[in-house]
Amino acid sequence: MQTPLPSPVPVLRFPRGPDGFSRGFAPHGRRGPLRPEVPETPESPTVRECQESQEQRARATLRERYLRSLLAMVGCQVSFTLHEGVHVTAHFGATDLDVANFYVSQLQTPIGVQAEALLRCSDIIAYTFKL
Repeated sequence: MQTPLPSPVPVLRFPRGPDGFSRGFAPHGRRGPLRPEVPETPESPTVRECQESQEQRARATLRERYLRSLLAMVGCQVSFTLHEGVHVTAHFGATDLDVANFYVSQLQTPIGVQAEALLRCSDIIAYTFKL
């Protein structure tokens, strides 16, 4: 494994939603099932457990890489590609707890510059930044 994170990823805490439990803008969340529905196969329980632990390790590694990339983006100029082929750039500031929104500043859009903004991750197709 890699070295521990030097500092936690900046997180915005949104107020409680209208239902009293959620945070942010989506009361029902955008998360789907963790794995697709697959018909059962006659495998031994040990083989199935081994495959699940390998999948879990792979998920943990990917999650750690993603969180490290978020930490590296803080304060950097980031270029976002949104739906409909819209390209915007901004300085990355933080993300909310569920990584559903990015807080950015100096958002440069095709129609002008916004001092501060929240970008919904569901609207973002890709983003790039220089290390």
